[in-house]
Amino acid sequence: MSSSLPVTGGEPPAVRDDILDYYARGKEDARLREGGAPAGRLEFWRTQDVLRRLLPAPPARVLDVGGGSGVHAEWLARDGYGVELVDPVPLHVEQAARLPGVSARSGDARSLTDEDAAYDAVLLLGPLYHLPERADRTRALREAHRVVRPGGLVVAATINRFAGLHDVLREERYFDPAQRTQTDAVTEHGRHPSQREGRLFTTAYFAQPSEPAEEFTEAGLTVEGQYGVEGVAWLMGGLEAWLDDPERREAVLAATRRIESEPALLGASGHLLTVGRRQP
Repeated sequence: MSSSLPVTGGEPPAVRDDILDYYARGKEDARLREGGAPAGRLEFWRTQDVLRRLLPAPPARVLDVGGGSGVHAEWLARDGYGVELVDPVPLHVEQAARLPGVSARSGDARSLTDEDAAYDAVLLLGPLYHLPERADRTRALREAHRVVRPGGLVVAATINRFAGLHDVLREERYFDPAQRTQTDAVTEHGRHPSQREGRLFTTAYFAQPSEPAEEFTEAGLTVEGQYGVEGVAWLMGGLEAWLDDPERREAVLAATRRIESEPALLGASGHLLTVGRRQP
């Protein structure tokens, strides 16, 4: 079945070299896995928690667009899903291809090679926040709309507009005048420049919570909900010890789940999941 939505003509521009170079360092895998940074572990467990409640039951077919090294694809395959992963970073494709039950290939979120209506769900847990231009983000969502079946689910992650300010303040880097100037600028326009010196992060777009919902609608998807991933827990001292204690970890996850869709707190999370569906 073919999508009736218009698709922007021509091939999209190549993924920026600074983004490819940043992820070629190979640190993304460890950031999210158990033993990685506390906020990364919380992001992983909370994303897993939300997806397990939303996705159709296995053995549904899932396309993990921009799926990185396969951190989420791995548990999805283990849960019984048929998982296809697409990523523009060669190292990520190589890493993901080693995972049992995961098929991995190179590709761009804005120009998928898959047939129409080929998947039960499409995940974009990284691409949107590395596409600073709204037209590119909408194009990626249109592609997700095209390859998901009618009635299928699309889930996309974005970085919240004030995540950088919260993060550098928490890490006490906000007291550096140059860092403060750059951080404050991002809160105004959302465009995070590549930080080559120190290699802290790369080109990204930090969105207001309302933006992904608008872009989903523009791409023809019906928005069904938004979920703050880390809530406010990621900003609190003691998080690492809490996550290391299984009982306290469950309490943190339960507390974050309680406020995950509270409108007044959506922007407090570092990341936001927006969920939409292609209408039958």
